[in-house]
Amino acid sequence: MKRNFATAFLLSSLLASAALSQETAATYKFDQGYPTAETSARAQDNADLQRALVAYRFWYPTVSVEGIFNGNRAVGINDNEAMGGAAAGPRQIGFTLNSDTPYGSATLDVSKGPIVVELLPGAYIGLVNDHNQGWVLDMGLPGPDAGKGGKHLIVGPDYRGKIPKGYLVGRTPTYKNLLAVRALPVGGDQDKALKALEAIKVYPLADPKQRLKFVDTTTMDLDSTSLKWEDNIQFWQKLNDIIQQEPVVEKFLPMYGLLQALGIEKDKDFKPDDRMKAILEKAAKNGRDQLLVSAFDSGRADKIAWPDRKWEWVGLVPGSAQFETPAGVDLEARDRWFAQAIVTSPAMFRRTAGAGSLYWLGARDATGAWLDGGKTYKLSIPQPVPGKLFWSVTAYDAQTRSEVQTDQGKAALRSLFELKDVKGSDAVDLYFGPTAPQGQEGRWIKTVPGRGWFAYIRIYGPDKPAFDGTWKPADFVEVK
Repeated sequence: MKRNFATAFLLSSLLASAALSQETAATYKFDQGYPTAETSARAQDNADLQRALVAYRFWYPTVSVEGIFNGNRAVGINDNEAMGGAAAGPRQIGFTLNSDTPYGSATLDVSKGPIVVELLPGAYIGLVNDHNQGWVLDMGLPGPDAGKGGKHLIVGPDYRGKIPKGYLVGRTPTYKNLLAVRALPVGGDQDKALKALEAIKVYPLADPKQRLKFVDTTTMDLDSTSLKWEDNIQFWQKLNDIIQQEPVVEKFLPMYGLLQALGIEKDKDFKPDDRMKAILEKAAKNGRDQLLVSAFDSGRADKIAWPDRKWEWVGLVPGSAQFETPAGVDLEARDRWFAQAIVTSPAMFRRTAGAGSLYWLGARDATGAWLDGGKTYKLSIPQPVPGKLFWSVTAYDAQTRSEVQTDQGKAALRSLFELKDVKGSDAVDLYFGPTAPQGQEGRWIKTVPGRGWFAYIRIYGPDKPAFDGTWKPADFVEVK
């Protein structure tokens, strides 16, 4: 019998985390075969902590996407009322957001009926994820409309009405959903790309006149992360709010069972006592730390992109939607992704020539040391970079997993913008550090002493050399 995702996650996680909380038999005392009061109390605390750690990892994507919804609402982009769009930069705090293309996002609430997302023909890359960051459908170039435009219909779990013809349908198990669309800046025209986002029509199927307004957030300070919740009791409070608002997703029943044991249950108040609150606080801190280890210090061999380089693949399960493999769900790949990034789609994890984009992570220099914001590094990128569209290198703060924030006001070097004059076959040298090397100000990203950082290399429309090892970037080398 084939297990569903939540059951597989629960069983695998309990086995994987047992070593973290297991106590030896000598720790426990029994009286004629029965546990003593001290033994019962310790065992219960240990069991609840283990349940909480597994629940934290499973529900982390759910709380993370709530951070996006919350960030939009904080600047007036309310559910089903508006769509935000930005030529993003460091002032938009979000897990590994980049400045390569303008972003558009909206919270779609389908509790009162389906929502239409209408794209014109053009260079869009978009998707819808549900409240658990489960994939619903792709749009634009990677989707069924293939960039030719189309009407996409997002249908909720309670809808029993007729589906009209001519729509590309995505069915979601949750009421709240994230619409995320990028408009490619063809020829380096950011303004045109922003206008392409503004041209997207989003409206209820029942009333096309209620189109969501467009809000340009380029100059707004916006935090779309769960950073302030992720290592404390607020994580569980936010998760409880979501559980109360959303319908129960049947395939996640085992994970709801874990939450019930921790005091989170639909249609009931969440009132942890001091004992449970302390356990949940500890689980949030430890769970967050475990995710960061998976993200940046995993011992897996398959993360290495090139055997003689420190660069790593960001997505470890090519072509999957939810990190599924023939043997089951790849839990560490899931943890690794959601600790660094947001949203999932099969198109995002493809490793085939010409498809979508490729991401590589660099967090160490050529010696294997972590990248240090107080040091200066050189990165050589061989030319030409094997991509049909464009490429970039973006620097991220290790603590926020968002673009580095400095008075320079930027965190990326991009082939369509800062590096548009790069020609020929000679490698281009890029620099990262607190001070620009003389004469290299245009090919330099400022970093912050005392803060670690990492980088993503992205290639859009990658060609075969990006996969077969005939092209590869150098490692970061410290410049003394």
